[in-house]
Amino acid sequence: MAMTARPTADRYPTRLPHAVDPVPRAEPVVWPGGPRGPIAPADLRSYDRKGHLAVRGWLREAEVASLRDEVARLTDDPALRSDPRVVREKRSGAVRSIFQVHRLSPPVAELLGDPRVLDRARQILGSEVYLHQSRVNCMPGFTGKGFYWHSDFETWHAEDGMPAPRAVSMSLALRDNFPFNGGLMLIPGSHRTFVPCVGETPAGHYRESLREQQIGVPGEAEIRSLATDHGIDQFTGPAGSALWFDANILHGSADNITPFPRSNLFVVFNSVENTLTEPFAAPARRPEHVAERDFTPLRRTDQRNDRG
Repeated sequence: MAMTARPTADRYPTRLPHAVDPVPRAEPVVWPGGPRGPIAPADLRSYDRKGHLAVRGWLREAEVASLRDEVARLTDDPALRSDPRVVREKRSGAVRSIFQVHRLSPPVAELLGDPRVLDRARQILGSEVYLHQSRVNCMPGFTGKGFYWHSDFETWHAEDGMPAPRAVSMSLALRDNFPFNGGLMLIPGSHRTFVPCVGETPAGHYRESLREQQIGVPGEAEIRSLATDHGIDQFTGPAGSALWFDANILHGSADNITPFPRSNLFVVFNSVENTLTEPFAAPARRPEHVAERDFTPLRRTDQRNDRG
């Protein structure tokens, strides 16, 4: 499938030499015209308003245990020790993230086509979808480092060439997410405001940003203003719970200094009508293990099985 043509004007300029005013979102959050899905109308309205939706106890214990075993296998695999898809903490060297995990783990690949997952993504985005990114984020006890406030779309727009925030992420808890072990915080309603960031994107920036992001983060004044207006929510729940959140919502997490590790599987779905162009504010594309450029629509697992 071909890339989306580059828009003649950039609606969401960012990585600028000086601060500019935030930009109101121009596109819908829940897109019309999509297939029917499992999200109830009231929950869909809540997602539209807040920019996120949590489902507690969503996967069965055996399903979560299988995925958790897969993460342990990948983390301990000596063949992946120097693989660029494995990102390590700057100080401890512990595994921070594993990217393109759907290509490394058959159970994760199978999950992408599960109707419980895929039909929700289609319902929110109003179209067929493809996988923009998959990764596991690990936050070990005592030493796990957090992620500063950011909008994923700001990065995907600037460094990957995603034209509009017509993408949705699912974070699946593989271990219990407590309020005290670095659970994800979100500013509800911030998904309707794009916050341009200051600072030019250095070449190869993704290598450092995946460990500690310093370019592509909003200013403190904008964070304070949005948090004051909307408050802060947090995703918590037992293993097997899932959080769906809009590409443009501001979110982040604190360090984990507790003895309780946290790990989450992230999968990002992008509309096939919103495929990547060239980066809007970076000298080169990020590699495909960070931003997929295979725009083939995902198919439900049962449909794949029907075709043999």
